[in-house]
Amino acid sequence: MANRLSGETSPYLRQHADNPVDWHPWGPEAFDKARREEKPVLLSIGYAACHWCHVMAHESFENSEVAAVMNEFFVNIKVDREERPDLDQIYQMAHTMITRRNGGWPLTMFLTPTQIPFAGGTYFPAQPRFGLPGFVQVLEQIRDFYREHREGLEKSDHPILQYLGQTNPVGETGKVELDLSPADALVNSLKSRFDPEYGGFGGAPKFPHAMDLSYLLRRYQRQEDPTAVHMATLTLSRMREGGIWDHVGGGFARYSVDDRWLIPHFEKMLYDNALLLESLALAARVSKNPVFSRTAEELVEWLFREMRSAEGVFYSSLDADSEGEEGRFYVFQVEEVRRVLTDGEFRVSSEYFGLSGPPNFEGHAWNLHEALSIRELSKQFNLPESEIEMRINSSRKKLFDYRSSRVRPGLDDKILAAWNALMAKSLLYAGRLLGKDEWIVAGRKAIDFMRDQMWKNGTLMAVFSEKKQPLPAYLDDYAFLLSAVLESLRVDFRREDLAFATKIADILLDEFHDAESGGFYFTGKHHETLIHRPKNGHDGALPSGNAVATQSLLWLGSLAGYLPYITAADRSLRLYFSHMKEQPAGYTTMTAALETYSASQPVVLLAGPQAQDWKKKIEQELDPESFVVDLTEAIRQSFQLPEGMRKHFPEDRTTGWVCRGTVCLPSADTLEKLRIQLSVKPSPQGDFS
Repeated sequence: MANRLSGETSPYLRQHADNPVDWHPWGPEAFDKARREEKPVLLSIGYAACHWCHVMAHESFENSEVAAVMNEFFVNIKVDREERPDLDQIYQMAHTMITRRNGGWPLTMFLTPTQIPFAGGTYFPAQPRFGLPGFVQVLEQIRDFYREHREGLEKSDHPILQYLGQTNPVGETGKVELDLSPADALVNSLKSRFDPEYGGFGGAPKFPHAMDLSYLLRRYQRQEDPTAVHMATLTLSRMREGGIWDHVGGGFARYSVDDRWLIPHFEKMLYDNALLLESLALAARVSKNPVFSRTAEELVEWLFREMRSAEGVFYSSLDADSEGEEGRFYVFQVEEVRRVLTDGEFRVSSEYFGLSGPPNFEGHAWNLHEALSIRELSKQFNLPESEIEMRINSSRKKLFDYRSSRVRPGLDDKILAAWNALMAKSLLYAGRLLGKDEWIVAGRKAIDFMRDQMWKNGTLMAVFSEKKQPLPAYLDDYAFLLSAVLESLRVDFRREDLAFATKIADILLDEFHDAESGGFYFTGKHHETLIHRPKNGHDGALPSGNAVATQSLLWLGSLAGYLPYITAADRSLRLYFSHMKEQPAGYTTMTAALETYSASQPVVLLAGPQAQDWKKKIEQELDPESFVVDLTEAIRQSFQLPEGMRKHFPEDRTTGWVCRGTVCLPSADTLEKLRIQLSVKPSPQGDFS
């Protein structure tokens, strides 16, 4: 019989609906039962594309003997970390404190009926191995420990609660003086960890760190730092050459298990590809290297083909596993490649994709990568580069068609607001930089869906569902969506975007802003009461919601001339400033916001007959993060603009205004005058104080 998970919105939870484990979704029913029966709670957190989550499920949760122990001594709760990042944040922090080790997925935590964690781990094998005890042995030990210490574990002053309370930063933000020292510290930290041969930062396992790559490219735009652009472009090049990039179907896997980007964990996540699309577009603009724009195009082709719904929003992930094996869909045997290709194609492609060497995946298969360049193959085969490229492209298409007949990895078709907002923003950004109108249309379609279908009763849904009570959105959902809407305004002015941006910003201040200390909580003030309310400023796999909110409020405050937005952003920067200085590698996105603030990045308001022409020319000359808005249509339609945008725009000629913070220079009636105003660098913070 199906358990209580069969009606859930999460594909991950529904994967466990037929387990013999008596799973509950997170909610009062489970904790009420734990209190009545005086049992601890076993909390298992994972996600649909997680390989080790599948392993633990197959070994333990589908095992009737293990399930019997779980059901007898625990109330069992299963959580999708992508639907409930609030719970994941809290219990990952608790895991780190209890075990003194980093967390991960699956996360296995043991709680009191009042939600207080007292023990935990990540993956536990069914039988003892890897130096880990067997899961049943763990369950019996936890049962005995809880029986002996139950009274003490329920104390309201439990050390775990004290620790969690200390993780939120506090400080007298009014006394903090800002400077750009965190920016130099961040770049020095990245330099110290940079791999000069394969790119990336640190050793295996190696993650893309897309926020760092985009930051380095923007630093080059602003300061012409050659080391910064080298680190970013070498990393993106090596990733494209490596096996973390799907050479047959496009898209990046989540990370590489080695330091050469050769063998990935094969799951493909929407958020990784959103963040890397932005990096690729910026790298293409900065370096003029066509490999980056081509990779961006292939990434979007994969995205539209495999990850986009009929409504124009995007699914969450593709699994690492198929037919019970990690990577099975993606890897090849040499003989099957030989059968699919012509002899001429095979001779070239076997060298290009590394098939002429020994198997690189678990000793029996090949994960394709770029082993030799087209130029090297041209010399080796004494053929023109165009012929080599033609054979490789033909081989890639045939391998794609052949691979498509295999059993596909599972698709997690959840529609997450935060991840869709990241992708919408990246499509708009990349479309603007690379001149791809179709991408801009797709980005706006996703935004419009979230505004029209995921906005219910004045609030945003974290996960789209037509059936269940919607989950309230988190800080990341609102912050990332605001960033996407502002990017749409950068493309060209839509009145609905400005109204929507203001609505989102007001909710950020009303629901999430910490009026006492500054910064933004991860959950709104009307969210379910949990044992902790996180307020993190550092990046993780996703950019910090605090940092994106700060950056977006700076831009919107400057665009609309609305001081409360800028003030909230200012206080957030001051709250996290000491953290940026002490741990620069964790605060890349917040440091980017600090640079926007301190450098007083301009907003340019234009209107008139030549406004579009001015806009195109200025955008080619400015940092792409600058804000250039053509208000001609809005003025013609008598749209009620915010006070900060109500400038004097004569009907018969083109006029521009350069604004920084809430201060605007005199109007410029020629493009040359506007360029002169933009070339003048203001003193740091001069317009925001």
